[in-house]
Amino acid sequence: MEMDWIWGLIGGLLIGTGGAVYLLGNGRIMGASGIIGGLVDGSGLDTKWERLVFLAGVVLLPVLLMPYYGSVDTHVTDNYVVLIAAGLLVGIGTRLANGCTSGHGVCGMSRLSLRGFVATGFYIVAGGIGVIIFRHLLGVI
Repeated sequence: MEMDWIWGLIGGLLIGTGGAVYLLGNGRIMGASGIIGGLVDGSGLDTKWERLVFLAGVVLLPVLLMPYYGSVDTHVTDNYVVLIAAGLLVGIGTRLANGCTSGHGVCGMSRLSLRGFVATGFYIVAGGIGVIIFRHLLGVI
């Protein structure tokens, strides 16, 4: 088995475990867009420290693990215009869907939420269309 598959499995297990711990710890869904959105729009200021600690962990853990893994090829483009456009499209999509892949896909589907299944289906289809357009038609990724 290729290491990419093993790392994907480990990452999926860690995300699932993180979602379960977050739900068990405070009774809320671990949706990254909701955590960030609550800080940005001010609706989550009552839980701002919890949100900031979560985001610090998301940012700092990979930095702490870097000495153990050296360089990792993420296949991310170095075209900053494409990265900014991708970030904006993801941000708009998560606001339209009232959640992101961690909230709907990981936490929603594991709770057998119909909304989670529908949103995840749309994410997958939109991602496929995005690859067709941006890689195969426009050639920018």
